[in-house]
Amino acid sequence: MSLKVVVIGGGSSYTPEIIEGLITRYDQIPVREIVLVDIEAGAKKVAIIEALSRRMIENSGYPIHVHSSFDLRASLEGANFVTTQIRVGGLEAREKDERIPLKHGLIGQETNGAGGVFKAFRTIPVLLEIAQAIHDICPQAWMINFTNPAGIVTEALLHHSPHKKVVGVCNIPFNMRTGIAEMFSCPVEQVEIEFIGMNHFVFGKRVFIHGEDRTTEALAKLTEDKVDYSPANIVSLGWSKAFVTALQLLPNPYHLYYFQTEEVLKKDLDAFRNNGTRAEIVKQVEDSLFLTYQNPSLSEKPKELEQRGGAYYSEAACNLMESLYTNKQDIQTVNTLNNGSIRDLPDDAVVEINAVITKDGPRPLAIGKIPPHIKGLIGHMKTFEQLVIKAALSGDYYDAYNALIMNPLVADEKKAKIVLDELLDAHKEHLPQFYRKGAVI
Repeated sequence: MSLKVVVIGGGSSYTPEIIEGLITRYDQIPVREIVLVDIEAGAKKVAIIEALSRRMIENSGYPIHVHSSFDLRASLEGANFVTTQIRVGGLEAREKDERIPLKHGLIGQETNGAGGVFKAFRTIPVLLEIAQAIHDICPQAWMINFTNPAGIVTEALLHHSPHKKVVGVCNIPFNMRTGIAEMFSCPVEQVEIEFIGMNHFVFGKRVFIHGEDRTTEALAKLTEDKVDYSPANIVSLGWSKAFVTALQLLPNPYHLYYFQTEEVLKKDLDAFRNNGTRAEIVKQVEDSLFLTYQNPSLSEKPKELEQRGGAYYSEAACNLMESLYTNKQDIQTVNTLNNGSIRDLPDDAVVEINAVITKDGPRPLAIGKIPPHIKGLIGHMKTFEQLVIKAALSGDYYDAYNALIMNPLVADEKKAKIVLDELLDAHKEHLPQFYRKGAVI
């Protein structure tokens, strides 16, 4: 069977990782066509990525045809897999998401806090349009989303789009497994973490090394070794022995924002004053990456790509494509409908959990009840996510205010309104749903 993969956001700096992943898996998933779809504003970047992709494929010797397009609907014809890695408004929008909250003494981060809320507001309507197009043109295709905030976006798609063949992926579970592998000096393939929670708020319940439960030892090593499984966009501060001992769960890097808020905010504000926002740093990394990508002798993914915070998103996506296509029935961590896997959450809630990957999609593994000490936090975060989706669709000012005030990283009614008004104004171009409804500012 000749397979076609469509990469929406093909001009992303992450795309060479997808190309590499498809090349290395060619014997298992024989892709014959890759279409890099982007908007015309990204023409220069997608041309650079297309040229590098051609060199990588030529170097591999595989008969894969890669080309770029600005015509989404034409590109979707005959697609088997569609990956989505878009950033509505580009890095300029991310900079506003970070700068405006930080200016008011709040966490400024692209997927958490006020910035993450506004990224979702901009993104959900666009991805719903894309999902509708997939449903109309290639309903057989799997839509694999790693556009952030991945969990919120995936839930919006599964609840509000007619296309149900949607799975979300994130690099954080992979990073956590890699960190544990370093702790135990073993291959990452021997590490299994039992995850419970949701995207960017997921916990590791149990840790297995080569099938043996090593949770107690892993928790002890987490504080002794000060292991760092944070992506490049999060500064690791480590965890105290008291916190890990009491929690009896493996935290993920994003939990720093919630459990070390004051210290993280201080470091972020210092970095902001000295070096600008993370978005400004990423722009420099991107500029350097794209210069590297233009080297005509380069025919592989460069090591420098790992400096980007989302490195390994594409690895997770390619693993998922392979297992969906081959009915591999291996276990991967994905964002999918709960369907009874976590007893304390509704079946139709999207959770980040281990699932058996079959040709018919993920089958989440039952994990039971949420530990009592985090049950309230998980419930709060899920309600918050649903408020974000509601506001993104309604374009109602007070729905947006509710979403913001219920975010634990905002939780200040006066600051919430100030930040809401400034972000609505800053992103006006990309938030038509609010201005059609007449947002109150």
